[in-house]
Amino acid sequence: MFSIAFHEAGHFWWARKFGMRVPQFMVGFGPTVYSRRRGETEYGVKAVPLGGYIRIVGMIPPAEEGESKRATRMRSFIAEVRGQALNDVRPSDRDRVFYKKPWWQRVIVMFAGPFHNLVLAVVFFTVVLTGFGIPEITTTIRTVPECVLPAGAATAGAEDPCSIPITPEGALCEPGAAGCALPVRSPAAEAGLRPEDTIVALDGEPVPQETDVGWEQVQEAIRVSADEPVVFTVERDGERLDLPVTPIENEVYLSEDGEQTRVVGYVGISPLQTEVRQSLTEVPGHFGDIVVRSVDRLLEIPERVPQLFRAAFLGEERDPLGPIGVVGVSRISGEVFAFEEFSATQKIGYFIQLLAGMNLVLFLFNLLPIYPLDGGHVAGALYEKARSVVARLRGRPDPGPFDIARLMPVAYAVAGLFIGLSLLLLVADIVNPVRLAG
Repeated sequence: MFSIAFHEAGHFWWARKFGMRVPQFMVGFGPTVYSRRRGETEYGVKAVPLGGYIRIVGMIPPAEEGESKRATRMRSFIAEVRGQALNDVRPSDRDRVFYKKPWWQRVIVMFAGPFHNLVLAVVFFTVVLTGFGIPEITTTIRTVPECVLPAGAATAGAEDPCSIPITPEGALCEPGAAGCALPVRSPAAEAGLRPEDTIVALDGEPVPQETDVGWEQVQEAIRVSADEPVVFTVERDGERLDLPVTPIENEVYLSEDGEQTRVVGYVGISPLQTEVRQSLTEVPGHFGDIVVRSVDRLLEIPERVPQLFRAAFLGEERDPLGPIGVVGVSRISGEVFAFEEFSATQKIGYFIQLLAGMNLVLFLFNLLPIYPLDGGHVAGALYEKARSVVARLRGRPDPGPFDIARLMPVAYAVAGLFIGLSLLLLVADIVNPVRLAG
């Protein structure tokens, strides 16, 4: 709600600065829970905290001269919307209405709301990156599985899966039956590697202890050494040990489509992660990467909607990279805060990162050049200016304010799509949620 209020405050402050009359500043939709009038503006909170708005007088201009009077259902609808908007205009408003202000002032007013979300995103991400850090991979071993289980093994969820006989495909079987045996020990467990061992060298070659870089070198050495012994030099309790490890063959996919595979080495170790604080000079680069990924995710939403529908109503497995709604975000937040392996600092950092991501999405989403989003108003003002310049170059009179009322049918269609997507997300988040843990 703070992010929403800060967004609307961006519109409000600049509208007032440019002399526009703003009769309402509301956080939420639906019935009013609380309101108070100060000066000419009513401030309030409504029952449904899923958005907010400020009402600026004169958002829709009067009808253009020469507009057709021929009655059609669409023209009647536009005229009704225009009439409701102009009913707010008082004789004393004169030049205080939105449509009479210069185009650049209208652009600033409409851009200021999303810009405030961008400011919050930058502040929150900076706090996370510099104050809490981001997870990076070390060369210290986190886990060493006792055995190797086939993908989708029936015993994967058992308390001690390594003690249960299975077939090579991972199915349960009777001891003594053909092809039935205990899972083979992992190469790491066979060699004596343990959690909290730090890998310092491979075949005598030092491994960099710089985060991410060192583990990448370990991974590559394992991948190219299937069925070939590699001497792991590890540091354990202040001592260095040389442990010969022979990676086994493991078939992996080369791409997400699953069409091409490659045989690589497998040892069976996972790395420990640590939070590494970033310097202020590194923040712009990290933030740029986050913006690019966020834009990609927004562009992917239309193609992910069919899968979302199937997950909500046909029982298909939910795409963990697909869109989630308010309920889904709340559920994941609850899982994170209930996860005992996370420290209090990690949980607070995650919460701030969640706020940062939400504000970044609000910034990007609201700037889409679609009416009634803020980006639609900005696009309308820019189009009006471009139309004015073209008219002047042609020696014609200024055509005046762009009649945004003509886009009201588009606005209602867009609003309907957003409401439909929100309801679909609500159903999917309740009946088939994205989970961080099984």
